[in-house]
Amino acid sequence: MLIGGIEAGGTKIVCAVGTTPNNIEAKTTFPTKSPSETLLEIKRFFSRYELNSIGVGSFGPIDLDKSSKTYGKILNTPKLNWRNYNLLEQLKEDYSIPVYINTDVNIACLSEYYQGAGKNVNSCLYITIGTGIGAGFVKNGEIYQGTSHPEMGHIYIPKHPKDSFNGSCPYHKSCLEGLGSGTSIKKRHGKTGEDLTKEGFVWELESYYLAHAIVNYSFILSPERIILGGGVMKQNNLYPLIRKKVSCLINNYVNNVNDMENFIMPPVLNDEQGVKGAIQLAINQREREGKSHLKHKTKQYF
Repeated sequence: MLIGGIEAGGTKIVCAVGTTPNNIEAKTTFPTKSPSETLLEIKRFFSRYELNSIGVGSFGPIDLDKSSKTYGKILNTPKLNWRNYNLLEQLKEDYSIPVYINTDVNIACLSEYYQGAGKNVNSCLYITIGTGIGAGFVKNGEIYQGTSHPEMGHIYIPKHPKDSFNGSCPYHKSCLEGLGSGTSIKKRHGKTGEDLTKEGFVWELESYYLAHAIVNYSFILSPERIILGGGVMKQNNLYPLIRKKVSCLINNYVNNVNDMENFIMPPVLNDEQGVKGAIQLAINQREREGKSHLKHKTKQYF
């Protein structure tokens, strides 16, 4: 039987079915609309297949506390018609099979850990820099989660001395997302990053903000690898700028990040991290549940 994967982004939905993340049999993409319209499109695609489970990576924030009454609900999202919508509950009702949910960036990290740029290390941090900024951390195959998923895109960082922009985040203004996201680039400069490729100061600012964030993450989490994805990182000139600044900021304080080429890397899954990660999430959760069930039965037997 097949596993379903859903990458629910703020602008588009990607659905796929496969036996593993590397064996996807069919895939479709369509715009993110209202919950009812979007769920109908998802149902049209999945109705052609017999599924044993579904993995979901969604835009957020999402309530990921399994003990919460609102577990699986999309919370205070800027997409107003999705606010307080319980995506997990609706999918379970629609399909009557196990459904597992996490954030879109967490499952992207999971996918890169198992099949991509992080597959030869024990821990990796995946940061997506696009319309917003988010990050996920995987160690020994497990997604890190506290009371909720970490909001690493909203950490506070020092402002560049020559940056007069106040920030674009509606909650915090000058947090990382407010200063370094694709949205902030467009609001600060009046153009998208694609139209500013040759503007050196744009990428000086961007590399400054991302480097400061990476150093903070590195000191706290000590990841073996950091993977930078998202639309803003299509500017390949950013990687050497960020590596140089990170190296200067760390200043030889820790010795596990000396090889910057292998420490800070681009993703390698060709923008399929999300949907492959959704399938991987379902596989991992089903395996974990199977082990838990076996352990419970063994205890009962003895």
